[in-house]
Amino acid sequence: MAYEEFKIEGRNPVMEAFRSGKTIDKLFILDGCEDGPVKSIVRAAKKQDTYIRFVKKERLDQLSETHQHQGVIAIAAAYTYSTVEDILAAAREKGEDPFVFILDGIEDPHNLGAIIRTANLAGAHGVIIPKHRAVGLTGTVAKTSAGALNYTPVAKVTNLSATMKELKEKGLWFVCADMGGEVMYRQNLTGAIGLVIGNEGDGVSKLVKENCDFITSIPMKGDIDSLNASVAAGVLAYEIVRQRLAK
Repeated sequence: MAYEEFKIEGRNPVMEAFRSGKTIDKLFILDGCEDGPVKSIVRAAKKQDTYIRFVKKERLDQLSETHQHQGVIAIAAAYTYSTVEDILAAAREKGEDPFVFILDGIEDPHNLGAIIRTANLAGAHGVIIPKHRAVGLTGTVAKTSAGALNYTPVAKVTNLSATMKELKEKGLWFVCADMGGEVMYRQNLTGAIGLVIGNEGDGVSKLVKENCDFITSIPMKGDIDSLNASVAAGVLAYEIVRQRLAK
């Protein structure tokens, strides 16, 4: 199956994309451009809560494939996003405690795709990502997921911390992956759970970590101090699977 990342260039095509209801992940606009058509595009983007960046002409020229961008380039999602409620509904339909991945600022599309693939195989009911400072559902993500994106709901939210608080009210608790935590084999990782994986370089952000109930770590026996984000997600996810099966 072929996957395509949609790059939409030019004022009319971008405006039509918004009008048609297409999910736009990011909108790049020429800095200082504030004429009527551009203002209309910005209003449409804000209504959809699209991430908007005002950039120099050089940046737009780099992004452009047609070289006719007219000061506006939109990046559309290769797949439609689900909602957090869709994820919880998937757990209810299976009669299982919710198992959710929370990804705090994953920027590499290969990592996101690999994590979605792991989430599917580990029986997670969905993945939640932030709208800002993180990769969305690009064609590369879809390819790397090896088809898992067809079956695993991915929700995009404005505020991860607020979403976690709402999910706590619905019975979920959250475990954060961090090198300073208790070794995963010594922790109870059963029940309705959210596994929090941080950014490739900076890890889990302070605010998100404060909303976690536990911090867990993977035992390291080598000479370097960390695993790739997608590998760490896989190791921790399968400890959760092991504990669920042992119940």
